[in-house]
Amino acid sequence: MERLDRQVDAYVGWKRDLIREITRYRSWLVHNRLSSEAVDARLERALRLLRTDHITLAFVGEFSRGKTELINSLLFGRFGRRILPSRAGRTTMCPTELFFDPRSERSYIRLLPIETRLEDASLAQLRRLPRQWLQIPLDTQDPANLAEAFDQVAMTKAVPLQAALELGFAADSLEPADSSGKVLIPAWRHALVNFDHPLLRQGLRILDTPGLNALGSEPELTLSMLPNAQAVLFMLSADAGITASDMQIWQRHVAPLGEEAQGNLFAILNKIDVLWDDLAGEAFVAQAIEQIRTNTAQQLGLAKQDVLPLSAKQALLAKARQDDALLERSRIEALERLLSERVLAHKERLLEEGVVQQVLALLHNSQQALGQRLERIAEQRRLLDDRQQGSSQTLLELTARTRHEHNRHHKRLLDLKTNQRLLQRQGEQLRAALGSERLEEHLARLRRSLTGSLTTLGINLAIQHFFRSVEQDLAALELEAQRANKMLEAIYRRHNEENPLHGMDAPCLRVQPYVRELQTLQGKADQFRRQLKTLLTEQHALTRRFFATLVQEVLALHERLRQQAELWAVDALTPLLQFSLEHKQQIEAHMLQLKQLARDNHQDDRRAELLGRYADELEQQLAQAAEMQRALRRPSPIRRQHKVVNLLGLAQPERAGDTG
Repeated sequence: MERLDRQVDAYVGWKRDLIREITRYRSWLVHNRLSSEAVDARLERALRLLRTDHITLAFVGEFSRGKTELINSLLFGRFGRRILPSRAGRTTMCPTELFFDPRSERSYIRLLPIETRLEDASLAQLRRLPRQWLQIPLDTQDPANLAEAFDQVAMTKAVPLQAALELGFAADSLEPADSSGKVLIPAWRHALVNFDHPLLRQGLRILDTPGLNALGSEPELTLSMLPNAQAVLFMLSADAGITASDMQIWQRHVAPLGEEAQGNLFAILNKIDVLWDDLAGEAFVAQAIEQIRTNTAQQLGLAKQDVLPLSAKQALLAKARQDDALLERSRIEALERLLSERVLAHKERLLEEGVVQQVLALLHNSQQALGQRLERIAEQRRLLDDRQQGSSQTLLELTARTRHEHNRHHKRLLDLKTNQRLLQRQGEQLRAALGSERLEEHLARLRRSLTGSLTTLGINLAIQHFFRSVEQDLAALELEAQRANKMLEAIYRRHNEENPLHGMDAPCLRVQPYVRELQTLQGKADQFRRQLKTLLTEQHALTRRFFATLVQEVLALHERLRQQAELWAVDALTPLLQFSLEHKQQIEAHMLQLKQLARDNHQDDRRAELLGRYADELEQQLAQAAEMQRALRRPSPIRRQHKVVNLLGLAQPERAGDTG
């Protein structure tokens, strides 16, 4: 995928440039005595976000739709053979994540035994327990070794029917193992694949999922992993159309993701090569494909350009044979365009909003501070000129005015520190409203209710009460946040009135996004309850695992909100404190210079020379700041590409799948 390779390279290069400029800005702040603990912490968070950023593509669909074959064509075409197991029937038996781990010395597969389903622990918790996983080393230079190791993902085991039911499998989805009455189940619950591939090394992550049964029996997939993916590719087969099980997966697990903030849903209409007919001609084939594509878009409620017809099998074959004509006919390039123009553009926009704009705001404040230093140097140089002309009265007036300004800024700084203590107390009240003790009480009550309930009504009431309790806690927190925001807005309003040229917006604490996220989780819990036809004993394990996972999501939400409230209480006044402290320091330095001027009447020429040198140094530092500003404002790769196209007066590149 040369096009995607180039786009990902450009994306990674853009992030690398941002990291370099932010690191340069930190050193620049120290050099110019503008650094502070709060600002440095903000820049460190921005750098951490850039370094850990990745793009996740989730492949979802019923078995035999070609998910694994498509991943083979995307990642392993250069090996000239299939690396991931891909054949008729069920192959990927457990969710499989492919990524690159820079901390590991070699590639590996980690496999989680299916028996861990009997535990209440979520996948997120089990990831932190290496002893629970079987690790198999990979030799990335030996295709046969790779294929043999990856065959483990497709392994099954024979168990009694009752054991399978206790593990959460539905009886009607199980295949008989032999005449003994045993059934086949996946040997593994989850697979983690650390693989050194150029795209994975640059931050791309792939999530391959099994069919409907696995989606229904692994709650973390639908509660956390799929919603957090930057793109969900729903796989369909052109020769089968949309079957009942396809539609069930779409309606239960995929379509609801469109409501998520990061939801990018696309349908992949695979196996179009079954429609190829050399006798009918290319025009007839293209028309047939377009008709299926149109019908698919209508059935799923997607825009037509979000349905991509392709042949993963022919794309893999074309790459193995280096057949450009076959590669073009496979239409996999449409997927490349989708990933590069839509998914990467989405990630770029998130980084621009979450990192670049914040750093630019800090840099702008720093430029203003140095600009004011330069103005003061110019004022002192004018004063020296006046002294040389016998105007000593100017020196006295300037000294008095500077002392008055210093007193005003000192008082303002004291007021801000008082306000900061008030905000910190407000932050303590926010933390109290988010106390983990209350959440633990809600969780303990939920566990007791679920353990003691044997009826649908009992479980329904327990879940509803749990969510209602957490929602009430967030409502109380929102009231506290509104009071704190009003106080903060008043402080910033006063600053803006006193400094109209340096106005700033108050960074208010927003609780509503977390309330909406909680409501989304509650909706998923309701959906899960509706899907349970009965509450037989064998479904208790699945119910426990679902709510163990759900609880982990609520705990994570709670923790993120608590961290944001704590950061807000610490950082809310940082811009104003930085502004006032810098001005106070400037005035103190200015007063010191004025005293020296008044005390020494014989070194005016020398002082003028020193002030001139300092002014030149400040000009150079401001020039460096302008360079960093230009670098940070440089458009992201996708926007830069569109800008060039517009400047040339050319049409915009086609969106993925716009042509037949």
